[in-house]
Amino acid sequence: MHRIFTTSFASVYPHYVTKVEKKGRTSAELDRVIEWLTGFGDAELSRHLDEHTTFEDFFADATLNPRASLITGAICGMRVETIEDSLMQKIRYLDKLVDELAKGRPMEKILRAG
Repeated sequence: MHRIFTTSFASVYPHYVTKVEKKGRTSAELDRVIEWLTGFGDAELSRHLDEHTTFEDFFADATLNPRASLITGAICGMRVETIEDSLMQKIRYLDKLVDELAKGRPMEKILRAG
């Protein structure tokens, strides 16, 4: 089991916010990306943050977007599309989306629209 699985989502979320805000994006855009991936609206996301839900429980409670499999590329030296552990792949999907947001990629491309 990877240590990240038992890490609270709330402990990592501020780092995501800092990363995207440093690049001129907003926390609202970050939350939109998280909602697209997980199905969590503002209230559900806030609950997970308040309860310090682990990544394992966070993604167990999520309804992954059916288009998530369109997320490809390398993150942390791994190709997200080839990660065999389902939970790790979901975590890396989120990391990849955060990176794309921070790099200024258009929202419609991040959300795999069209």
